[in-house]
Amino acid sequence: MKFTDRILQRWRIAKVRRFISPGSKILDIGSADGALFQRLGTCVGSGSLGVDPTLPEKTSVNGCELLPGNFPEAVPPSAGPFDVITLLAVLEHFPPSAHAALGESCERFLRPGGKLLITVPSPQVDRILAVLKFFHLVDGMSLEEHHGYRVEQTVEIFPAPHFLLLRRKSFQLGLNHLFVFERANIS
Repeated sequence: MKFTDRILQRWRIAKVRRFISPGSKILDIGSADGALFQRLGTCVGSGSLGVDPTLPEKTSVNGCELLPGNFPEAVPPSAGPFDVITLLAVLEHFPPSAHAALGESCERFLRPGGKLLITVPSPQVDRILAVLKFFHLVDGMSLEEHHGYRVEQTVEIFPAPHFLLLRRKSFQLGLNHLFVFERANIS
């Protein structure tokens, strides 16, 4: 990961950090090398877990397990429930055919009242990243996987009444978007 990639990653983590209570059990979908757990440090509760298809093997960061593989298949059924699930610059990598299962799986692994924290880029970010990648300023990880994702799809993937949208806000000059959902307490 290049310096610019790390700056953007830290910015996304800073946007969600305030919604994570100390001691929260976190599931970080698309955890990469565990940067979220490194940045949060001791705020992370036991049983926190990261999953990422680019990991070559099972490892750990700050006591948090990082598992190779895709969500939800790579997450042990006994791992939840989690207080927080994060998808930071990850949602756009899921193909549309996986959206329904993604929403259902997040609901299954998140405790009622738990937070679902998502950052998703605007479509124009792909063009900007392509230029930055051309000049070797970013790695532009997996741009080909963005599947033409539209920011508005986010509320469709995590619909009411199962999820309550608490906050939606753009940042980075409108190029990125933060979504904060809460899992509803319904049966």
